[in-house]
Amino acid sequence: MGAGCYTGGMPNVVFVAPFFLETTLRFVDAAASLPGVRLGLVSQDPEEKLPAGLRAKLGAHQRVDNGLDPQQIAAATRALGRRLGSVERLLGTLEELQVPLAEVREALGIDGMSVEAAHNFRDKSRMKSVLREHGVPCARHQLVTAEAEAWSFAAQVGYPMVFKPPAGAGARNTFRIDSKAALADTLAALPPHADQPALLEEFMTGEEHSFDSVFVQGKLVWHSISRYFPTPLEVLSNPWIQWVVLLPREIDGPEYDPIRKVAVRALEVLGMRTGLSHMEWFRRADGSAAVSEVAARPPGAQFTTLMSYAHDTDMYRAWAHLMVFEEFAVPERPYATGAAFLRGQGEGRVRAIAGLDQAQRELAPLVVEARLPKPGQPASGTYEGEGYVIVRHPETAVVEKALNHLIRIIRVELG
Repeated sequence: MGAGCYTGGMPNVVFVAPFFLETTLRFVDAAASLPGVRLGLVSQDPEEKLPAGLRAKLGAHQRVDNGLDPQQIAAATRALGRRLGSVERLLGTLEELQVPLAEVREALGIDGMSVEAAHNFRDKSRMKSVLREHGVPCARHQLVTAEAEAWSFAAQVGYPMVFKPPAGAGARNTFRIDSKAALADTLAALPPHADQPALLEEFMTGEEHSFDSVFVQGKLVWHSISRYFPTPLEVLSNPWIQWVVLLPREIDGPEYDPIRKVAVRALEVLGMRTGLSHMEWFRRADGSAAVSEVAARPPGAQFTTLMSYAHDTDMYRAWAHLMVFEEFAVPERPYATGAAFLRGQGEGRVRAIAGLDQAQRELAPLVVEARLPKPGQPASGTYEGEGYVIVRHPETAVVEKALNHLIRIIRVELG
């Protein structure tokens, strides 16, 4: 954050949450629970859909027709300001909200991430251009608006390569292209044009990790590292794959020095000042680190919950305190933790879940949270699957073994 940051008193904060998604509401509740904070909420969903306990914590609520429209957000923020007093903070956790929020902050004189920085993080083509201009290793890329440009890029980098939208989130609508025939099929299904360009990238190989970090006034103060098994793109390409995210306990060793150096430089040049960001990166065969992409928001896929368990603290509340007061108490990391994401096999609704009794017998002492699929539940249609199991232990090897065992023995059948 820049000049004009919050300096004390009882802050008035506006949180934009277009829909009352479960994870979003955890962040809203964390902000509403901060001592002395008066929270106004902007949403498309009606106030009556909020849990009663959270509704009682709100200072005010303003409903809008489109929670991603900067003009409607600005009007709602002005209305809440008339009820609460001058608004010092404007927050939101959705990827799609980061540019609209920055535009409204600029229009209303509210401190926070700049419009330029928000575009750097949101537009993945622009992001990689900024990174490469500043010597940060990342994949070669090109924003294409015509099929001929796509074929030209393919001739330069070869196959496989990656096809994605320039403003994607969570690897949605992202495809691995393995051949000329696959590229032809993808271009036929999703032809790029000026109003809807496509981002093509060199396919990077190596171990895929995340680097979640907190910056305060332009300085890295804390970070967390995780590992994906397999990579998110492999998961998207194979709907039957169950996958895990592992947060090792030990992350301060020299093996992670390359990403610490690269990540700090990347976040600095993209414009991070104060906030929690989520970076995906590759450890290449020679041990070097390369950035995949970065989001200037809290991570999805239960990562905030996993970080809470690894550090034995409430990272939702820590994020809220960071964004309101620009303060972050660095926690210890006494545990390794991880999540096994349970993805259904087949199509339709959940028909049966096999292996739960065995998992209960063998791994129950390690499980700290679980959301198990229920028969009749519709398939989620996302890479997070139909449920998850989170495990925790002081030893990383114990957690890794448990996660791999879970995805071997639990099977979710759709039909």
